Amino acid sequence: MIETAEKQEYTQVIAQIIDAHGTSRDELIPILHDTHREIGYLPPEALEEISKALKVPRGRIYSVASFYHMLSLEPRGRHTIKYCESAPCHVAGGNQVLEALKDSLNLEAGESSPDGRWTLTTTSCLGVCGVGPVIIIDDDIYGNLQSEQIPEILARYR
Repeated sequence: MIETAEKQEYTQVIAQIIDAHGTSRDELIPILHDTHREIGYLPPEALEEISKALKVPRGRIYSVASFYHMLSLEPRGRHTIKYCESAPCHVAGGNQVLEALKDSLNLEAGESSPDGRWTLTTTSCLGVCGVGPVIIIDDDIYGNLQSEQIPEILARYR
């Protein structure tokens, strides 16, 4: 469980987000997205607050939150790296890019660094197949990658 002060902070953040969106069930995904952006992930306490405000069962909120890869139920690093493992990226040398990421960060896909700086995730497609291999760091897209570029790119976020 989280500390009381932290729970109160979550409650305030969620109240502001719900004030901005309203309590319509149609606003669930934007509310989850904004909550994720503000807190960094979707803790159980946040899902409970959203459930109460929208009058939607907590299980339904959890189902939606766990379905979307852009949302996380676990804390993530300050910088999230999404690596595309689709066929076009693979054929263009994506495996070498993934290995360079894993070596540079000392992480496996799905892990976060102990210092809270990085989270490395994989996805089936990022929608920019024409410039594969591709990674997205936070909101920045890097395409036509070669493994040698990874250390320089990561240095921009240190």
